[in-house]
Amino acid sequence: ESQWVTWSAYACMGYLWMGVVTFMHDCTHQVLFDRKWKNWVFGIFSTVPIFVTFIAFKEDHLEHHRHNRSPKDPDAFTMGERKLGDFVLFYAYMLIGVALTVIQFNFIYPFQAFRGRKLWIHMGELAARVAVYSALIVWTSRLGVRSEFLAVWLIPAGFFSIFNSIRFIAEHYGAPWDAGQLRGTRTIISNPVNSFFWNNINYHIGHHVYPAVPWYNLQKLHAAMLPAIEAEGALVEKSYLRVFVRACWEGPETVERNEAQLAASCVLEGRSALRSPDPIAHSPSGTLAGAGAALPITGALSGKAA
Repeated sequence: ESQWVTWSAYACMGYLWMGVVTFMHDCTHQVLFDRKWKNWVFGIFSTVPIFVTFIAFKEDHLEHHRHNRSPKDPDAFTMGERKLGDFVLFYAYMLIGVALTVIQFNFIYPFQAFRGRKLWIHMGELAARVAVYSALIVWTSRLGVRSEFLAVWLIPAGFFSIFNSIRFIAEHYGAPWDAGQLRGTRTIISNPVNSFFWNNINYHIGHHVYPAVPWYNLQKLHAAMLPAIEAEGALVEKSYLRVFVRACWEGPETVERNEAQLAASCVLEGRSALRSPDPIAHSPSGTLAGAGAALPITGALSGKAA
């Protein structure tokens, strides 16, 4: 067998896992299915291969939406003081992001944030995963294909980790700090292949401003929001890889460095760095208060009655 074919297949599998994860991501916002329980079932099922519990991902992600690019954002690890630990964490995520994600979502975040019912659900999900993983390993061992099973599972997970790190970094790195949803997020136009297989998650500004809009309407939402995006000078770029390479070169952020870079960018583009407060402000609910008034998008894009 050709090693090129084998490893290309592994890479493709890791790439396609991103599509499953972005569907799971829609479940955290209760928009993949109309029924809440269906979102939970798919969410739990789809997170089994990536070693994290759905409830941990869901609660962390909704908190990220509530506090996007602010001191309370649990995902804003790229912002710090550029000390040794900041550099280690930043570049470790680039290389072994999935391993750090497993630690964060299975142990650190749940035991910091969960109490009572949520903690019991998390522990139940963990127990179920241990049972499933153990059963699969025992079963494939008896069949004599354990090595092949682990290769088909874990090697694509490594490629998935790389793709996921590229996507994750590009969505917010370098965006204005503590500036709300619209300006604190980046849309990557990318290409039709990524948009199709990653379920339009690259149109990330629209998703942050209107998280109730499902994946299949995010391109339409981007077109409808484009005047507001341009008026606010929000970040829209063409390439995931370009943003990722720039982030690798520049390293972890600081608030002062972020402000200086944005001011320099504004000078080069001939626009003001001083803007009125983002009309799409942080909301305690995880949806975005005032969004409908600020940007008159109809309920048709959400797939629900207006």
